[in-house]
Amino acid sequence: MVKKYTSMAYANADELIFGKSKFPVKAGLGLEIGAGYTSPEVNYAPRPEAGKSKEKLVKEYERITTDIMARMVQIGAPSVVLETEHVQQMSNHPSWGAAVAHAQKTIMEEYHDEYGIKCALRHTIGDIREDRDFLDLRGGDKYNTFLEAFEQCAKSGADLLSVESMGGKEVFDYSILRNDTAGILFGIGVLGSMDMEMVWSDIAAIAKRTGTVAAGDTDCAQANTAMFIAGGLLDKNLAHTTAIVARAISAARSLCAYEAGAQGPGKDCGYENSIIKAIAGVPITQEGKTSTCAHSDLMGNLVMQCCDLWSNESVEYHGEFGGTTVQCWSETLAYDCSMMNVALKTGKAKDLRDILVLSDKYRDPQGYVLAYDNAYKVGQAIAKNGNDNYLRAKAAAIECCNIIESGVNSGKLRLTRFETNALAKVKADLVALTDDADKFMSDNLTKFKQEVAVFRPENYGL
Repeated sequence: MVKKYTSMAYANADELIFGKSKFPVKAGLGLEIGAGYTSPEVNYAPRPEAGKSKEKLVKEYERITTDIMARMVQIGAPSVVLETEHVQQMSNHPSWGAAVAHAQKTIMEEYHDEYGIKCALRHTIGDIREDRDFLDLRGGDKYNTFLEAFEQCAKSGADLLSVESMGGKEVFDYSILRNDTAGILFGIGVLGSMDMEMVWSDIAAIAKRTGTVAAGDTDCAQANTAMFIAGGLLDKNLAHTTAIVARAISAARSLCAYEAGAQGPGKDCGYENSIIKAIAGVPITQEGKTSTCAHSDLMGNLVMQCCDLWSNESVEYHGEFGGTTVQCWSETLAYDCSMMNVALKTGKAKDLRDILVLSDKYRDPQGYVLAYDNAYKVGQAIAKNGNDNYLRAKAAAIECCNIIESGVNSGKLRLTRFETNALAKVKADLVALTDDADKFMSDNLTKFKQEVAVFRPENYGL
């Protein structure tokens, strides 16, 4: 049963803070997420050669897990979460993912029993439904294998279940390359939301059955794609104003996981998570300056503002001068969390939060909109139209444009001519769209069936 959010979890934006959520989540071995402290969440990838056999892959993850747990104990870190983002072998062959989860959890249990460190294991299953032809997203062998991967990992030691789902990507990819605002909205806000409701209802049922936690999703496939194409301040492949509009829409889409039964923490690369926390009150993971091992962004400090877990994004496992990559990055994360936790204990949390935000808020329109005060406003637009996937996604996008315009008018946010023109276009496109959700659906089904060869309405139950 999907229950839509039509109100905000927090009375005002100032209540948003790192380490505290309205609805903390208990998971794993003594860990509580969002209950008054932050924890590092370490994200990693095996070396390519490790995937040649199940045995080699399990050994690789045993080394990764031992390295992280040992370093955390060595520096006195009180808690840690490990996130295993599946390589394709682990999701296509669920027994592989299950074997990895079992091996990891066994090591984590040993460290917890010996040293008392609080810890939990997240497994992020690969969305193996998506291929070049988008043949079948809603059933068949691939979907059954996809769900079996969740089931087996949950039974074998994973505490938190996540996925970066791909629904709507075929329409989004076509539309983002053409600056088609309606298509971006349709791909993320409508098709993506419809797919999320199905997928997360099934994941939540598996979590309930196995006594684990359905954690959350991220719009990596679409909003992050826009962010990466937009690039840095010298890039003009895509306007940053267009990228942040896609991100605002993605919040309405990623919210669907929690409406279908997910509890959090939302996944690290979901930069939309601050908006979702404001609406749903769930704990969230974020990444920013610590994701530079995988990609650059323009919000490195700001996104720490209300995280409950602080992550590094995926780093390949290999040696560095300071140890292995997972040891170096886990230590960096742990010290950031220590700083946040001391701020919470000394009553300085809001001061630290505001310093983090102001260091990046006016760097770029993406950071400006995602700053907690403005993220809350986008959340309000979503909640006000909460019962309709299209209308709330559209409202989020328009509010995003209004926020940027307000920032420019205040003189604090500066845009280039390229960005100003892109903002004017996307807002005009949005304002011109119908308020009739059925008409919007009908018009876009007709359009994209003709223009996108791999778009199949039956993948969305249409």
